Amino acid sequence: MTILKLDRIDRRILAELQLDGGLSNQALAERVGLSPSPCLRRVKALEEAGVIGKRVTLLDRKKLGLSLTALIQISMDRHTPERFEKFE
Repeated sequence: MTILKLDRIDRRILAELQLDGGLSNQALAERVGLSPSPCLRRVKALEEAGVIGKRVTLLDRKKLGLSLTALIQISMDRHTPERFEKFE
């Protein structure tokens, strides 16, 4: 694996996107001191290099009433259509 060499601007772009992945290109460019076109080219290059995998939205589970997250494993003694039907 080749280590990508990032300059100061690339690192600032990544830092800003970590704080707010939903920033518009215009806002991001202003924050890092570039005009929009070079900023977009850098972001695209970071995406193509795999440095930026994807951007996600983090939800506030409590505000949505989702206070508990559980992972459940269920085992069945027989795997028949009737058993699956009763389980559902």
